[in-house]
Amino acid sequence: MRNPEPVPPRTSLYEKRQVVYPKAVDGKFRRFKWLVMAVTLAIYYVTPWLRWDRGPYAPDQAVLVDMAHRRFYMFSIEIWPQEFYFVAGLLIMAGIGLFLVTSAVGRAWCGYACPQTVWTDLFQHVDRLIDGDRNAQMRLAAAPWGPAKIARRGFKWTIYLFISFWTGGAWIMYFADAPTLTRDFWSGSAAPVAYATVAILTATTFVLGGFFREQICIYMCPWPRIQTAMLDEKSLIVTYKDWRGEPRGSVKQALKNPGEVGDCIDCNGCVNVCPTGYDIRNGPDVRCITCALCIDECDKVMAQIGRPRGLIDYATLEDCANERAGGQPRPIIKSLLHVRTLVYLGVWGALGAGLLFALGTRQHIDIAVQKDRNPPFMRLSSGEIRNAYTVKLRNMESRPRPMEVTLSGLPGGVMWTDDSARSSAARVLRRTVDADQVKPLRIYVVAPDGTAPQHFSFALRAIDKEGGSDVSEVRFDAPEAEHDNEGDEH
Repeated sequence: MRNPEPVPPRTSLYEKRQVVYPKAVDGKFRRFKWLVMAVTLAIYYVTPWLRWDRGPYAPDQAVLVDMAHRRFYMFSIEIWPQEFYFVAGLLIMAGIGLFLVTSAVGRAWCGYACPQTVWTDLFQHVDRLIDGDRNAQMRLAAAPWGPAKIARRGFKWTIYLFISFWTGGAWIMYFADAPTLTRDFWSGSAAPVAYATVAILTATTFVLGGFFREQICIYMCPWPRIQTAMLDEKSLIVTYKDWRGEPRGSVKQALKNPGEVGDCIDCNGCVNVCPTGYDIRNGPDVRCITCALCIDECDKVMAQIGRPRGLIDYATLEDCANERAGGQPRPIIKSLLHVRTLVYLGVWGALGAGLLFALGTRQHIDIAVQKDRNPPFMRLSSGEIRNAYTVKLRNMESRPRPMEVTLSGLPGGVMWTDDSARSSAARVLRRTVDADQVKPLRIYVVAPDGTAPQHFSFALRAIDKEGGSDVSEVRFDAPEAEHDNEGDEH
């Protein structure tokens, strides 16, 4: 009987996570991250509480997505549903802006302003506040569970939960009046969707910012894969200058063997401060979010051992090749001004100018007309031909506005509405449209017997001092056969 063949060990398809404990660092890039984090968090948490006076007929919240009334307010700008192209334009500008930033300075968005980065950075500072710096955190993680560790973990996770709750709570404030919603929320009278939204966002912020952290950037987020396609040899990225740093060796080895040891002393400081735990000395990788904290740490070490800064630095691949060959690095401004960056900047600027022009020249009144299809016309006992239309007058101002509707074309035609008498028919109608409202009118238009089918227009004009106008062309239907027969007789 043959002995069974040994079963090979099962190979895992997934690498076990190595928990990252970033070390605190100080430097110009770390201070810039502090600034960006403070500004972005302040914008997110404070914006719903800013007030903006739009008059007595509109909400006074500066930024508001009013789902109930289908409006979007941003300071003095008010966007209606039919003007969604403004929002689409802003989203396109945001996308091109990301392309521009990536083309110029690599994954700076990921390193500084991405919400995942900002909240992860905030939670890491909570870690240092409660558990201490890198080494203290590692010792605590390796220590057995006991009263002290449970208390410390419970306190820290409570802070996580507090931050996460206010993150979810701030989000819903953008969709309703913030003071009113806050009062309703704590009194238990807010809409169920408000509580559900806060619960979901609290949970996701707590988990993603508190525990998943770098795994979101490395495995879950598609943006790093897209960004790598937008980088080329002219893009500024965080780079380890291996021709200067290799071979690695200690300061003592460098003193004993002058010219044979590079500037890198293999202290692993660049790895220890990286929020994703990546070793930049291995070259560009999706795990590098271009936060440049490794530059701060390496520059500090170089200063301590008396060597020039810039072993790890922002540089383009072109400049690296030139510097490797003995040349001098270009100024940063020249590295930024290459063709692709300028193209992105031009497209971004053109879109912004176009949106501003459209916003500044848009009319704040609008008329929409829909003709009745069945029946297309009606002959009255007097022989006149009548058509019916549904006309909508839109007032996009936060105050009532008097408006005038006029028949343009259709000789001999007059009109009246279903809330007025036929005897009041005229070529001009006047109505007042309430603030931020659409006023529907049922309008009947009659023309003399013998009128041929033709097109005419409803012309709308605001008759206040601000003015404004709009026109909608429609068709007037009449019995064509009779006109044909009359032509044959002649």
